[in-house]
Amino acid sequence: MISRIASIVFRLFFAALSLGAVGWQLFAIHLPGGQSVVDFFSYFTNLGNVLLGVVFLIGAVRLARGRTEASTADAAVRGAAVVYIVFIGIVYSALLGDAQLGGLTPWVNVVCHFVMPIAGVVDWLVWPPLRRIALSTALWWLVFPAVYTVGSLVRGAVTGFYPYPFFHPGVVGGYPRVALYCIAMLVGLLALALLVRWAGNALGARSERRLEAVPQC
Repeated sequence: MISRIASIVFRLFFAALSLGAVGWQLFAIHLPGGQSVVDFFSYFTNLGNVLLGVVFLIGAVRLARGRTEASTADAAVRGAAVVYIVFIGIVYSALLGDAQLGGLTPWVNVVCHFVMPIAGVVDWLVWPPLRRIALSTALWWLVFPAVYTVGSLVRGAVTGFYPYPFFHPGVVGGYPRVALYCIAMLVGLLALALLVRWAGNALGARSERRLEAVPQC
C-alpha cells in the first residue's frame, strides 16, 4: 500500500512538473516571442518530456483506480519514455551544455534536462515493469528517434531551421559530420535501450508483482 501511494504521489508530482515546465516554455516564452508551435515541438527535449509526463499521469491514475499495466504495450510505452528522457539528459550534458536552445528558461532547462531524466530512472528502477520487455520491443524504441532525425534533417534543409547544432551541416562542417553524429547517437541510443530493457526485466523478475506475459523473442 505504501509503495502504491508513493508511486502515485511520485508520478503525479513529476507529471505536473514536466508538463508544467513544457507548458510554461511554450505559452509564456515561445509563442509570445513570435515562434511557431511546430518549431517548439521540433525539439526532442519537449517531445520526450511531454511523453514522460503523460506516461506518469496515466500510470498514477491507473494506480489510483487499483489498476496496473494492462498489457505489454503499456510497459513498452513506459520503457520508451524512460529511454528517450535519459537520452535527452545524456545528449544535453555531452553535446549541448553551452548551446542556446530556443531561449530555454533556466528553471525549465534544469527540469527538462536534469530533473526529469533522474525521475524517469528512479521510477523505472523502484517500480519496475510488470510485463517482460522483449528484445524486439527495445529495438522498436529506436524507430521514433530515427524518424525524428530524418524529419529534422529534411525540414532543416527546406526551411533552414535545425533544432540542434549537430543537425546543421553549416555548423558542424558538412553532411558527413552530421552523419557521424547521427550514427554515434543511434549506437548510444541502442545501448541505452538494451540497458533499460535489461534493468526492467532483471528488477521485475524479483518483484512479486510480476505478471506472466506471453513469451516473445
